[in-house]
Amino acid sequence: MSKLLRLDPFLIALLATVALASLLPCAGPFAKVMAVVTDAGIALLFFLHGARLSRQAILAGIGAWRIHVLALAATFVFFPTVGLLLRAVSHGWLNPVIADGMLFLCLLPSTVQSSIAFTSIARGNVPAAVCSASASNVLGIFVTPVLVGFFLLRGSAGGFSLDAVGAIMLQLLLPFGLGHLSRPLTAAFIARHKEILGKVDRGTILLVVYTAFSAAVIEGLWTRYSLTDLALTVGLNGAILALALVFTTWSARRAGLSTADETVVVFCGSKKSLASGVPMAGVLFPPVLLGPMILPLMLFHQMQLMACAVLAQRYAERAKDRK
Repeated sequence: MSKLLRLDPFLIALLATVALASLLPCAGPFAKVMAVVTDAGIALLFFLHGARLSRQAILAGIGAWRIHVLALAATFVFFPTVGLLLRAVSHGWLNPVIADGMLFLCLLPSTVQSSIAFTSIARGNVPAAVCSASASNVLGIFVTPVLVGFFLLRGSAGGFSLDAVGAIMLQLLLPFGLGHLSRPLTAAFIARHKEILGKVDRGTILLVVYTAFSAAVIEGLWTRYSLTDLALTVGLNGAILALALVFTTWSARRAGLSTADETVVVFCGSKKSLASGVPMAGVLFPPVLLGPMILPLMLFHQMQLMACAVLAQRYAERAKDRK
């Protein structure tokens, strides 16, 4: 249990990257070079996401349609509704930057690796988890930008224009599609080098975080985002996560699912993807907004891992007791 609850080393790396950007932000010509490198890293990241997507694994769990409907409803209906309600009632007591960052968090797809891992620990329906988590990420590439454009970018400078759609297609969808089509050539290589490619994923996210927070710090991020704001962000993250866990558990039981299937709804429907969210933010938002937009997501990432680790162990213990 203590191993599951320990602080995620990647979170430590994220916090160190934020500290570096706060003390030594990239600016001038170096910032332009970093922007190009970051764009290339995002394209590579989504190419790898597509190349990892196994059609066989998806087909193995695709028949469990009730599970997928509930998990996707939690991800793309329940979460956005909570985010919109929070922003609607936040006037006067919550920093608008926080409200927008929380809403962006709520519009993101679910995680893949951790959703499957926690379902496995809980002795749940792993093939269905693979299908549900993969479907969430694929749909998220289409759905999240549309929701962001409608709820966050509409009416802003630049808005959600055809140029923005073209940027999303070029940086996210095209590499993802090419990666998936490359599987006959790349699947074996990716299987042999999972650890190395995992570091590429994390390195790309750290790169985006550094450039994002550099731009935000130069524009006065920490003068607009106080310790009180940070505490509020943590508290709201905890409240949203608790609501999501209650909703997914309740909806799965209401639908009459088995405990094994319930774990899929809970773990796939209650989490948000840092791996997809940070690169998406890099495409969807101008540099000055990136830092505030991804800060709630970075905090939510660690909180969801800790909460789901505890839940997975409890499900596993219940499964033992039933035998």
